[in-house]
Amino acid sequence: MLFWSFALASGAEWTARMIQLKPGASKSTHLLLAAFIWAAVGLMLLYRGSCWLLEAKGVVWLVPAMLAGTVKSLFLLDRVAAKNILRVQRFNDNHCLGGVYSIRSWGLVLAMMVLGRLLRGAGLPLALVGGFYVAIGWALFFSSRRIWWAWHELDRPTDA
Repeated sequence: MLFWSFALASGAEWTARMIQLKPGASKSTHLLLAAFIWAAVGLMLLYRGSCWLLEAKGVVWLVPAMLAGTVKSLFLLDRVAAKNILRVQRFNDNHCLGGVYSIRSWGLVLAMMVLGRLLRGAGLPLALVGGFYVAIGWALFFSSRRIWWAWHELDRPTDA
């Protein structure tokens, strides 16, 4: 029945019905989701990379990989996080939850997933792949602090 109500709706009715189904959320929820995604993906990559370094007996590369990740975080991802925070802060409440990242950012996420798959399948030494994963994972996790802080500050009561 729901299908037919959409199929038979005019353009304006269809748009209105789609808006009703949109998973809208507050700015606070958008920032919380963004921070959680960065931290969770970062920790997952950090864990996988560390396991591969241990398996390849390449633990000596853990510290250099984390240093490289810190540099990437400070000089690249912190700026990306700041742009994302500003973007979310311009939202009205009830903005679509999928808008937590821009279309361009979602495209970059997809490209990074594909590149990660290609990297794993390229036949490179496991220690090298593990080092890349540790560096990228640490950079994401470390830069998530900027979004966590913005989320925390957004929910603080203001003194008036």
